[in-house]
Amino acid sequence: MELTDAMRTVGTCRYFTGDAVPDDVLYRAFDAARFGPQGGNRQPVRWVVVRDAQRKQALADLYLPLWKAYLGAIGDGSVNVGALPKTVQDADHFAEHLAQAPAIVVVCAEIDGLHPTDLELDRFSVVGGASIYPTVQNFCLALRDQGVGSAVTTLLCHHEPQVRELLGLPDGVITAAHVAIGYPAKGFPRKLTRSAVEDIVSAESYGTPYFAGAGV
Repeated sequence: MELTDAMRTVGTCRYFTGDAVPDDVLYRAFDAARFGPQGGNRQPVRWVVVRDAQRKQALADLYLPLWKAYLGAIGDGSVNVGALPKTVQDADHFAEHLAQAPAIVVVCAEIDGLHPTDLELDRFSVVGGASIYPTVQNFCLALRDQGVGSAVTTLLCHHEPQVRELLGLPDGVITAAHVAIGYPAKGFPRKLTRSAVEDIVSAESYGTPYFAGAGV
C-alpha cells in the first residue's frame, strides 16, 4: 500500500482474529524492518517470535497484573491519559486476551550495539531507543502493508528477568518492547486522532508556532 496511507492507519490493533500469521508474511516484515536507521549501523535489534500457547500465556500472566495496576492508576487519577475511555476499554480487552494473539514478538537489543549519549543528564535515558524503535516501526508498517495488525507495548519490560528466563535471553541482551500481532478482527482505523502539526512544530525556539497562519 502507499506509505503515507500505511503510516496514517497502522494504529494499535487490540482485537485479533484467531487466524495464524504465515511465516512468509513475518519474513517479509522482518526483512523490511531491518533497514530502520540505527547508530553506526550496529544493528542491535533481535527478535523472538512466540507462538507456543504456554509461552504466550506465561507472558500474558506477567502482563495482566501490570496493566491492572496501571488501569487502577488511571481510575484514581494518578495517571492521566486524557478523555479516552474507549481506548482504555480496548486496552483492557487486549490485556485480558493477550495470550490469544496469534503471535507475540519480543523485541530485544544487544547492549553493545547501543550508544546512549544522554546517560549523564539529570533525567531518564531515552537515546538508546533511537537504534531500536525505528526498526520496530518499520516492522509494524511492513505488517500493515500485508494486512496484519500490531500492538506495541513496553509495559512487560518491567518483568525483564522473568522474560529473560522464559525465553533464554543471553547476557548482554535486553528487552525493548513486545508486539502482539494478528489479523485485525475489527479492521484498520480510517482516521487516527493526533495533535495538529500547528500545535507540535516550533520555529527557532520552543513554543513559537512554525506553521501558524502559514496556510499550509
